[in-house]
Amino acid sequence: MTPPAPALILASTSRYRKELLGRLNIPFQCVPPEVDETPLPMETPAHLAQRLAKAKAWAVAKTHPDAVVIGSDQVADLNGTCLGKPGHHEAAVAMLRAMSGQMVRFHTAMAVVCGSTGQCLEEVACVDVQFRTLSHEEIETYLCIEQPYDCAGSAKSEGLGIALLEHIQNDDPTALIGLSLIRTAKLLRQFGLDPLCKAANT
Repeated sequence: MTPPAPALILASTSRYRKELLGRLNIPFQCVPPEVDETPLPMETPAHLAQRLAKAKAWAVAKTHPDAVVIGSDQVADLNGTCLGKPGHHEAAVAMLRAMSGQMVRFHTAMAVVCGSTGQCLEEVACVDVQFRTLSHEEIETYLCIEQPYDCAGSAKSEGLGIALLEHIQNDDPTALIGLSLIRTAKLLRQFGLDPLCKAANT
């Protein structure tokens, strides 16, 4: 008899990650992680994304030790400067002005852990995004329509934000939205949670 699949938890309050993980058709619940997301002094964008992904996963695993927990974080990298979620209009305007005409690398980190076994697996997806040279009017119009204040880098590529860009270079179309499903599925398989396995979906 096949043993039951472990419970799956997404350590996140992000509606974007919740929607993405739902595509894998594995039952899961969302639990908010209590993690300070302030960058450390001199911390690189890549390290920040990886550190926070692990911190979120372990924060939830402490209270759900038998579950498999996914933590994820995304940080925009503008020439070594960390850009997170703007939170409000003025910060979003400043971000988009800074990214105008620039190549920005988005680091999307994922950590999958199990508290009872101590197992921790990690992956990072990098997406290079070339922004067009944007006018003040374009920035204001975009922000007023889409209000992407909860998105790293202040732009939703899956929405109207695609009009701000010249091109995107990556190997997973979901990575820029907030969770690389190719890599997440790979990690979950190593924990016995295969999206194509009947046991994982019961």
